[in-house]
Amino acid sequence: MASEVCQVCGGTGWRIIERDGISGAERCRCSQAERSRELQSRSKIPPLYANASLENFRLPRDNPAAELALGQVLTTVRSYAREFPALEKPGLLLMGEPGTGKTHLAVAALRILLGKGFEGMFSDYQNLLDRIRTGYDPNSGSSDKEAYREALDVEVLLLDDLGAHRVTDWVEDTVTSIITHRCNHKKALIATTNLVDADAGSTVSQGRTTLGERVGMRARSRLFEMCKVVRMSTAEDYRIKRVR
Repeated sequence: MASEVCQVCGGTGWRIIERDGISGAERCRCSQAERSRELQSRSKIPPLYANASLENFRLPRDNPAAELALGQVLTTVRSYAREFPALEKPGLLLMGEPGTGKTHLAVAALRILLGKGFEGMFSDYQNLLDRIRTGYDPNSGSSDKEAYREALDVEVLLLDDLGAHRVTDWVEDTVTSIITHRCNHKKALIATTNLVDADAGSTVSQGRTTLGERVGMRARSRLFEMCKVVRMSTAEDYRIKRVR
């Protein structure tokens, strides 16, 4: 069955407009919707989060303190997505304990930006580093050398579980180069991490690994330079709460 032709643009993707007596053309909404669908399909968002949105992020109504804390986080993420790209800092860093909903909110923000026509990519931090390493290992037999270039060039990069990979000199250098490149070129980075950082308001207990220790202090410095830092301060486990 043939798809229905847009009644506004006749299928051309452009509509004629007139302002102040001057005629011109602009993208039709049907074209914008098609581009949004295409960007969504190429974004590599996992099926688990394919429908994540700010609207279906559930607040813990029976825990007033947690509800207030997460409500403030939700407001911050909504403001970031609404105002993008007209932001002083193009990035968003969500920090907090596992299970507090960081990935849901990060993907929800990414999906809004995809809907606005920006190209974006979801990438699990550890998987990205493994792909980059394998792609440049002459003994791996892999021809995938695009992972590193994608991480540098995509308009919006979502790095989930930042710092989860065991730190080595190679990991630190690779992560620093990606974050520094994106910072220098004002490319958006949305990241989530379970790691703590005293400057972000976290309590760093003795023996606990910090963000700077896992990604390197240079990368950490650039992250704080380019990102709005949001601390998920509640200890409520969002994944458990969601299925009760």
